[in-house]
Amino acid sequence: MNEELSEILRNRRIKLKQLQALNINPFPYRFERTHLSSQVVSSFELLESSATTVKIAGRIMSIRSHGKTVFAHIRDFDGAVQVYVRKDDLGVELFEQFNLLDMGDIVGIEGTVFKTRTGEITIRVSRYQLLAKSLRPMPEKWHGLQDKELRYRRRYLDLIANPEVLEVFKARTKIVNLIRKFLDQRGFLEVESPILQLIYGGTNARPFTTHLNALDLDLYLRIADELYLKRLLIGGIEKVYEIGKDFRNEGMDRNHNPEFTMLEFYWAYADYNDLITMIEDMYLSISSEVLDSQKLLRGDGEISLTPPFKRVQYFEAFRQHLGVDVIDYDETKLRAVAIDKGLIRDDSAIFGRGAYLDIISKDIVEHHFIQPTFVVDYPIELSPLAKRHRSDPRLAERFELFIDGVEFGNGFSELNDPDDQRARFDAQRARLERGDLEAHPVDEDFLFAMEHGMPPAAGFGLGVDRLIMLLTGAHSIRDVIFFPIMRPEAASPSLERNVP
Repeated sequence: MNEELSEILRNRRIKLKQLQALNINPFPYRFERTHLSSQVVSSFELLESSATTVKIAGRIMSIRSHGKTVFAHIRDFDGAVQVYVRKDDLGVELFEQFNLLDMGDIVGIEGTVFKTRTGEITIRVSRYQLLAKSLRPMPEKWHGLQDKELRYRRRYLDLIANPEVLEVFKARTKIVNLIRKFLDQRGFLEVESPILQLIYGGTNARPFTTHLNALDLDLYLRIADELYLKRLLIGGIEKVYEIGKDFRNEGMDRNHNPEFTMLEFYWAYADYNDLITMIEDMYLSISSEVLDSQKLLRGDGEISLTPPFKRVQYFEAFRQHLGVDVIDYDETKLRAVAIDKGLIRDDSAIFGRGAYLDIISKDIVEHHFIQPTFVVDYPIELSPLAKRHRSDPRLAERFELFIDGVEFGNGFSELNDPDDQRARFDAQRARLERGDLEAHPVDEDFLFAMEHGMPPAAGFGLGVDRLIMLLTGAHSIRDVIFFPIMRPEAASPSLERNVP
């Protein structure tokens, strides 16, 4: 620990003891405030003209002492406001006690409002109360918290040092609420399905495993909500949705975190064409309320979220960007393409035709779709839960939505034929037996439910974190998750590392 930091920590501990010696509780139980900082600013004229006493509470973000006066800025959840402390107003004893406060301390302030000669709205302090003594210095002492990894690890410091970060998370809450509003207005019922599952399913992904001691039972953290929500369709809930956490034991990058928030909804008696129209409306509605616009600025260009979005067939997109038509390529030919393009090594263990198509699509095709584009009619091998295409059995009635080269939603006409579903599960089981840990296991209870009759339906899944990234301009999923998964630090952090 450097000497400067050691001295700061010692001084704060000394001040703590001095306050306690004066019978001042540095950590009291409550403070009754009347206003947020933003309300003080927005209602200034009324508060000033009526000489109303206001009470605010927040963290001291700056202190400037001028002998018998002190200016400070107090920040709360909604913003910051300046306060003005005069020795003549407080008296010698209380004014001297104010000098025992530091940047980072949380205080309650009582006083009346005025404007300084520079026009800044300010509270003239008549009383104050220490609400929490900060025993460590704020990040500003070291010119702000800039280290990205440290910001993610210690989000509390990130929020203190970088107020704009809070605006991203306020937008996150607004976006999630708008999703709910959009679906609620259309008659969808929000539900909760199990996170701990005996059989994982709903997509191809590697799960996390855990163990229930009470029943001596191995369980999985869910990778998708799909199969339980479809059970509710079978039970008669014709429009159903869930917004919740899913978990996939897979790679991490700017668009992936092993723990993430997922929206899934299912709509009885609709198909993927109905769904596309609804998704266009949802993106338009949410972007209009969040951005007050239907356009996203990206570099020197812009992305329009105004419907209708472009549509392109899956294999036509391959033909355009790969240069060949691969619709009838078997696993061997696709492997040769992947090796030729440098996407895999000769000794790579890849399972199935669909896996090769997925690899080629992700590396060569998808990044071309900057404007909103529905890629439709996926190969049946990539769509084990989707209905076969009504005019081409090689395909499924499935789409993915791409914006700025990233996937922003996956939907399809739901497979509701239990015999076809069993055959698809059996094909997935064969992949599992070959060693493909992302293949879909057989869920006999779900098949049993389907045999009671599942209505035709359309279903959609969306990574909520990605939508928030899109609408806030965030560059990494870690920027929109309060506490993303991080690699453990190499060693126990010292006091110095604990303080940026």
